[in-house]
Amino acid sequence: MTHAPAAKALVVFCHPKPDSFTGAVRDVVLERLAARGAAVRLIDLYARGFDPALRLADWEGYLDTPANREPVAGDVQALQWADTLIFVYPTWWYALPAVLKGWLDRVFLPDVAFLMPAGENQTIRPGLTNIRRLGVFTTCGASWWLTAFVGSPGKRILLRGIGLLCAPRTRKVFAAHYLMDSSTPQTRARHLAKVARQMDRLLR
Repeated sequence: MTHAPAAKALVVFCHPKPDSFTGAVRDVVLERLAARGAAVRLIDLYARGFDPALRLADWEGYLDTPANREPVAGDVQALQWADTLIFVYPTWWYALPAVLKGWLDRVFLPDVAFLMPAGENQTIRPGLTNIRRLGVFTTCGASWWLTAFVGSPGKRILLRGIGLLCAPRTRKVFAAHYLMDSSTPQTRARHLAKVARQMDRLLR
């Protein structure tokens, strides 16, 4: 009997406080990956002091491939190595923290995350076809209905926007703890259990 190879997972963690509840979500994600024998690379954006700003030199060289990836070569290599991409972050103002959005701006480059149009009036093409699993785990101060009313920008960016750049039929999971400011030990425990279930679903 043959078994599918273990996942190669890139976990992108974005929170200024390592032992926050978001950090507890990260720990559950890492525990479930370890239980499945996955190879894991963790990028902790705040711990690294990642500079999210796309500066003039970066912008001017944005289309200059492969030189455009030199300032973020390690992260690009990790992204291209992975078949599983997981984001763990808090939702601020309905969307991604600036550090995480800046990481996307600087790392999801042409000829890395996407291919530029091949002709006039054409669109970009997927570049992350190595990614077959996509997980998004977040917390929200707002309620589910208010987040949905605003349009769930963070969820849409990661699951829909990045999802379109991944392999066809990429498996996707999502879990958010809403109303974090009025959460209780019970709601937080339930959410961590949900994260574990979603991770098992992602890795099945």
